[in-house]
Amino acid sequence: MEETKNTEPISKKLLVLNALLVISIVFMVFLIYGLLHKPVVKEEIVYNEKTSSAAFDSLELEAKSVYVFDIVKNEVIFKKNEFVQLPLASITKLMTALTAVELVPENSRITIRKEFLSEEGDSGLLAGESWRLRDLLDFSLTVSSNDGARSLASVIGAINMNTTDYDLGRKDFISKMNEKAEELGLKQTYFINETGLDNGALSGGYGSAIDVSKLMEYLIENHSEILEATKYQEIEVDSLDKTHTAVNTNFDVDQIPGLIASKTGYTSMAGGNLVIAFDASIGRPIVVVVLGSSIEGRFTDVSKLVEASRSYVSGAK
Repeated sequence: MEETKNTEPISKKLLVLNALLVISIVFMVFLIYGLLHKPVVKEEIVYNEKTSSAAFDSLELEAKSVYVFDIVKNEVIFKKNEFVQLPLASITKLMTALTAVELVPENSRITIRKEFLSEEGDSGLLAGESWRLRDLLDFSLTVSSNDGARSLASVIGAINMNTTDYDLGRKDFISKMNEKAEELGLKQTYFINETGLDNGALSGGYGSAIDVSKLMEYLIENHSEILEATKYQEIEVDSLDKTHTAVNTNFDVDQIPGLIASKTGYTSMAGGNLVIAFDASIGRPIVVVVLGSSIEGRFTDVSKLVEASRSYVSGAK
């Protein structure tokens, strides 16, 4: 009788333990299966809910970061890694131009000094040559002139500080560029120089695709006149001393219907960058930004995104 009394509770305990063991094994099997079959997310790509999948799904892009924004509708059409901070290269010059026109009048005179002509690339500016600010901006943005950007930053910075120390003026101008970026809420953006040229181990400017889009939108809405020249393949620009031919660094400007503005950027650190704004339909400006593409791929990427955006806008009517 004593043996029978002790066996029954032991058997119940074994049953409970066996049941718990089976449940644990089943749970582990499902957990392992879930981990093995979990989808791999390579990169963040988000579409507007209204976007036709046919417009963007099949796009193969070289760019590391992309942002397509509808200014009128205030909505994102397409984005890929839009918050990633990347070298801006000569897209930096958009902030250089903005800072310039907000510091001094457009008819201010800028004289090119010999020490301003040491930057990489010869765009044809001459020592001693004088320009109206507006004309030098047109020329510098169109041909992406590093010498022009250096001259603007140095002279305007000195004028604003009421000093003849152009190096000091340039440094203050760059600080004003960073202040403007902060004012506009460009959280991933800061500038080391006014050209965007690589400076040793650092790029001349850093930012994200969404920040570049915000900057372009601000320019279109507040200073569209300084972007006007960038939509042409070639223009004649007069300094106070001679006439210059400015050939756009964006060779595809004629291939984009309704182009409003365009700015290229390329350095070894940045790769190929390009930002444009175009009218997808009358009064419907769209901003397209690609960062971290290749020197040729930036143009192909933008072309694909323009076509996809036009299809989206047509389908959304």
